Amino acid sequence: MDGLKVGDAAARTGWSARMLRYLEQHGLVVPRRASSGYRLYGLRELNQLRSLAELRRRFGLEISDLVFAARLRREPELRKAVDGWLAGADDLAWVEWEQRKHERLLAA
Repeated sequence: MDGLKVGDAAARTGWSARMLRYLEQHGLVVPRRASSGYRLYGLRELNQLRSLAELRRRFGLEISDLVFAARLRREPELRKAVDGWLAGADDLAWVEWEQRKHERLLAA
């Protein structure tokens, strides 16, 4: 297969052409470009689109979830900040207790 243009790839995979462009914009599925500038979806990209649909179905994910996951992989500083926040979420009960204490002090 030489490559399908975006409309043909959309018809074959069940994704809309607009969504294919969105996926490319966010680096999830990046087709090669013809010298004319057209997107060309080969077997690899078609398989990626099919497996992406299956991943979403299997785990109940939104595209935005996957876009964020990809961003975490590309941006180590963001990943570190999110990991730190999640680790701090374990201490959320303490934070809520402190907040209630301060509210009681302000109310007195």
